[in-house]
Amino acid sequence: MNETFIPASNYNKRKWYIIDCKGKQLGRISSSIVGLLCGKIKPSYHPAFDTGDYVILVNADDLSLDRKTERFYVFNPGRPGKSLKKLINGLPQRIIENCIYKMMPNGVAKKDLAQRLKIYKGSQHPHQAQNPIYIDNIESFTITQ
Repeated sequence: MNETFIPASNYNKRKWYIIDCKGKQLGRISSSIVGLLCGKIKPSYHPAFDTGDYVILVNADDLSLDRKTERFYVFNPGRPGKSLKKLINGLPQRIIENCIYKMMPNGVAKKDLAQRLKIYKGSQHPHQAQNPIYIDNIESFTITQ
């Protein structure tokens, strides 16, 4: 018999996790967040089904970015005056969203996964009713069921 768990279409056991970004690096925390959003750290993970969770990031301003270097990107090569743009590090929310979105697996559910990410600049968030689970050390976090 088949012993593999395949979730039904009404599988709605999604949890909410809250992560404090204070003093953490962008690349390390975003790779762990992608695992939470996709559900890859769950024992019931299946690549064809969306079993991911919600993630709340607080203190996004205190995330350690490489703020000293200015990055330039070429958007439209060959167009004078419009091709070279400077990436401004003043919008940490957009930088975090862009980093996590580009780490997600390609497919139909990519935008749905990105909508489950909530980013807030301060420590206040409006999701207390969902009873989020606070994660201290995201790099060594595992789910036990």
